Amino acid sequence: MSQPRTILTLNSGSSSIKFALFGHESRGERLMSGMAEFRPGGALLSTRDASGTTERREFPETGPEGALRGEMIGHILNHVETSVAGGKLSAVGHRVVHGGAYFTGPSRIDQTALAELDALIPLAPLHQPPSIAPMRRILQDKPDLVQVACFDTSYHHTIPEIRTRLPLPASLIDGGARVYGFHGLSYDFIAQDLAARFPELARKKVLVAHIGNGASLCAMHEGLSVGTTMGLTVLDGLMMGTRCGAIDPGAILYLLQQRNLSPKEVQDTLYYRSGLLGVSGRSNDMRVLREHMSDPQTRLALDMFVERFVQQAGGLIAQMGGIDALVFTGGIGQHDSIFRRDVCKRLEWLGVQICDAANAAGETVIGTGSASVQVLIIAADEETTIFRHTQSILERIDDS
Repeated sequence: MSQPRTILTLNSGSSSIKFALFGHESRGERLMSGMAEFRPGGALLSTRDASGTTERREFPETGPEGALRGEMIGHILNHVETSVAGGKLSAVGHRVVHGGAYFTGPSRIDQTALAELDALIPLAPLHQPPSIAPMRRILQDKPDLVQVACFDTSYHHTIPEIRTRLPLPASLIDGGARVYGFHGLSYDFIAQDLAARFPELARKKVLVAHIGNGASLCAMHEGLSVGTTMGLTVLDGLMMGTRCGAIDPGAILYLLQQRNLSPKEVQDTLYYRSGLLGVSGRSNDMRVLREHMSDPQTRLALDMFVERFVQQAGGLIAQMGGIDALVFTGGIGQHDSIFRRDVCKRLEWLGVQICDAANAAGETVIGTGSASVQVLIIAADEETTIFRHTQSILERIDDS
């Protein structure tokens, strides 16, 4: 009897690799999920199968720095292929932060595609390398295994040029500098989920807020992205956990020219030392900040977090010409009722009104029935989006 075919999804970041296993012909039910967490001196591999059985294994770092990441990809593949649920692995789908102008949808990975992805590293220097490394390792070890890159930027290719063109001389942006937008795998899932559960609403004007340590907004109309807050890089837009979001470009010149920071120091400041952490001087973790709300700098950071949201939400709503629904997702968007309450209070003039009890309980529908704008909480599932994209590429291969 032949083994059932399966699809593995990988979401590789700087400190962890999240993965999930799906049946090739399933509708998105997980056979297994897990995470490899990198720690000083090694890594911890945690897995959970469909029955809820968990397993944890530690792997010490024995080779040169960085070698363990490649080894963990091998350990994950071995665990999947030797498990009862593993079946016959037919493809691996990868989350990739930046697809540039070249990749407008999921794409099969080969050496040519890897070269294109390498060329995009300058546009996402902190996020792109961890995404590419597993592809290269698998291509080396299992060259016949289908690999598919799924991009956070692809969902936003429906945004019109008037909103993606940077107002710089053409000679300086012909290398691909433009607004791309990110969190696209999350927004893609939300669009599909709205179409399945709230089909009438899905065709209207929807503002989706992906709010976590990284945060952005997406304006959707008829299920398509028509505007977003992140731009050329993941630094733009909303104030975030450790990233500044939109700031006066003159502030960067100030850091370089007046404070004499090097380009590397400026990069580290903008990516890792700003946002909630930078303003509060305490933490980028919203749970920690909620415990110190009496501290003036913490209070200022939290108020700015809401203020920047409202400011940029207003711009996207104006671009859409109105709003019919507001959707919260992401770690903070899904789990911080105070943030949702504060944002919705500021948007009451638009017709946003929430039920306090439903909001506190984290229910799916938290808007009041009498309000003109519906308010929802939907947990985004990027792994399911990666699976669907990979499944579609496999179907094309099978049909060819």
